[in-house]
Amino acid sequence: MMLTSQILLWTAVIAQALLIAALARQVGVLHERIAPAGALTLHQKVALGEKATPMTLADMNGVGVAIGGQRDGRSQLLFFASPDCPMCKSLLPIVRSAARAEAGWLDIVVAGDGGKPGYLAMVRDHGLDAMPVVLSEALGRAFGVSKLPYAVLLDEEGRVASLGLVNSREHLESLFEAKERGVASIQEFLARRQATHQEA
Repeated sequence: MMLTSQILLWTAVIAQALLIAALARQVGVLHERIAPAGALTLHQKVALGEKATPMTLADMNGVGVAIGGQRDGRSQLLFFASPDCPMCKSLLPIVRSAARAEAGWLDIVVAGDGGKPGYLAMVRDHGLDAMPVVLSEALGRAFGVSKLPYAVLLDEEGRVASLGLVNSREHLESLFEAKERGVASIQEFLARRQATHQEA
């Protein structure tokens, strides 16, 4: 009787181990099938490769900031945020970190269109003194920004390299990846790849 219960117990343990191994394998397969999350492109007014209209805007200190145009081998990220947007606030440390990590090729400008006191507090609270912050409703309209936080990456010639709604570090980094691959977004890259596989 004791031997029978031992055999049953070990059979149950082995069966459970096999089930766990099969489940772990299935989770791995699903993980590979899930597409990477990228910045969500909305129905924007500008298209990939379109040259942004150059403009010069005064930052919070009254210093002129050139938006778009030729940039001497450097790209420019416009990060649209608001002091009243909780998601924007959570992303500001990531934007600050990206400004340091990508300093060799990228300039970041924080943009908004609200009242100056709120943005001054945001700059102070989130340590944004090292990057320009511009307030311009026209800038947001020029890129069709309707939801925040939103980012537009301009290449070295002032052309739109990638853009989209960003809610996480992965979304922000997907803009850099999209620029490298020559697509507006990671979703577009995946759609192109899927269409190529279907044709083959």
